[in-house]
Amino acid sequence: MILLACAVERELGTWTPPASVTVLITGVGPVESACAVTRALAESKYDLVVSAGIGGAFDGAARIGDGVVVAEERFELSREDGSSIVLPDGEPIVETARSEPSLVRRLQERGVQALHGITVSRATSAETTAERLARDGAQIESLEGFAVLRACRRASVAAIEVRGISNRVGARERSGWDFAAGVAGCTRVLTVLFEIVTISEQTASWH
Repeated sequence: MILLACAVERELGTWTPPASVTVLITGVGPVESACAVTRALAESKYDLVVSAGIGGAFDGAARIGDGVVVAEERFELSREDGSSIVLPDGEPIVETARSEPSLVRRLQERGVQALHGITVSRATSAETTAERLARDGAQIESLEGFAVLRACRRASVAAIEVRGISNRVGARERSGWDFAAGVAGCTRVLTVLFEIVTISEQTASWH
């Protein structure tokens, strides 16, 4: 069984998922998406979770309308100045989650670009913030990616994140915001992904 999670239904446009796929509308943001996916995984057994939707790209990473796979997603858990938080007894802070590597590789073989993402709780609208995040390796920004991938990792369920690029990250007047283009990019990648998964289900090649 496959769970397809997206923040709002419009992110799927008119695309129709395969009959074997359960669609979960999580709500917007890391808390809503983590709660919704965690509940779904507690109630039913899934072999794969797909986190899908639109996202913004940092300069030079991708163009509006592109569809991409997010190989690795980061969530900032640090001080305001960017320095690390140190916990008692060296307790680790988890701020990175990854998509299923074999599926990322298969998508890349089909020509889909793999990027590094960052999950934020407020969309970046300042050039200085965009520049700082890009320096730290961010190529694409979303509001749910890390939360979904991390919830799946905690539940030992394979997961992958795909995004369609709807805007440039930074000042809103320069963003080029195009929701429809982002949806089109996302659904193109979903189509390819489910072709791969259908073949893989027959051969169990990605497990």
